[in-house]
Amino acid sequence: MTDAVPGEVLVMGAGTVGFFIGGSLAAAGVPVTFVGRPRVLRGLAQQGLALSDLEGAAHRLPAQALRLSESVPAGAKPSLVLLAVKSGATAEAAAALAAVLPPDTPVLSLQNGISNSSVATTAGPGLKVLPGMVPYNIAEIGPGAFHRGTAGRLAAQDDPALRPWLPVFARAGVPLELHADLLPMQWGKLLLNLNNPVNALSGLPLRAQLMQRGYRRCFAALIDEALGVLSRAGITPAQVAAVPASTLPKILRLPDWLFRIVAARMLKIDAQARSSMADDLALGRRTEIDAFCGEVVRLARQHGMTAPRNGAMVALLMADAPARLSPEALSVALGI
Repeated sequence: MTDAVPGEVLVMGAGTVGFFIGGSLAAAGVPVTFVGRPRVLRGLAQQGLALSDLEGAAHRLPAQALRLSESVPAGAKPSLVLLAVKSGATAEAAAALAAVLPPDTPVLSLQNGISNSSVATTAGPGLKVLPGMVPYNIAEIGPGAFHRGTAGRLAAQDDPALRPWLPVFARAGVPLELHADLLPMQWGKLLLNLNNPVNALSGLPLRAQLMQRGYRRCFAALIDEALGVLSRAGITPAQVAAVPASTLPKILRLPDWLFRIVAARMLKIDAQARSSMADDLALGRRTEIDAFCGEVVRLARQHGMTAPRNGAMVALLMADAPARLSPEALSVALGI
């Protein structure tokens, strides 16, 4: 199995995404080094890594099989880097990689938002940074246990450096699709991610939150505003969900009983699934709101527009102590 592996993988930013995708590759026989925070690595060094998904697949990697490091190992020459740090840490992580790795090392950004690959390219001169997109939800459901709760396929900007990895990712259960232009895919995913702050402020699991029309109306309003900005910018988002982005707000506004029927595919979410932003909020960490609603606000400004609802959501999540909000309170805060 390992004969077809193009080389070693280094995961920069071992967290939910890094551990799940990197762990899936490791379970398939790929040599993977995880670089992460000492607190996170200590836990994995004790109990190992457990992976599961919506379809029922499960893998367990014992602690002694994991290659863990608190920094980029000196002399490292990975064939592929998976950049999975939070958006606010992108520049620092890219600089650390560039200081150690050989020039032209492929770095696949598996981060939220639109701008991280550009930030990494600027901060890590010499690296070959490629934008990627993770379409599914991954949650840490226990110490060292990571679960993919929704469906989808990884996507990345097409590049010769990634093509030899396609069969490896497929064999690992995390298939990767390459696109000549990833920007429409990135914006298609970002539109769906506009529910992350709604979910975080609701304090509910994703499925439970989506079953409340008041929260869905807030999500729909954020999408509508973003679609207007994208139209002005001449960007057509790709269809990432089961329905086109332009249709999604109408479905979200349906009464609960009808939404449950029409959006049956959308609701194929594990009851335990939640947004990463909800996890960050619960742990008192800085959220990635700037990589979601903030991107809409910036694109609007670039084209002489405003995005007040997405701007309001940025303000809510950047408050010192964001509070859980009822659907009615969140609607008022967004001006709906």
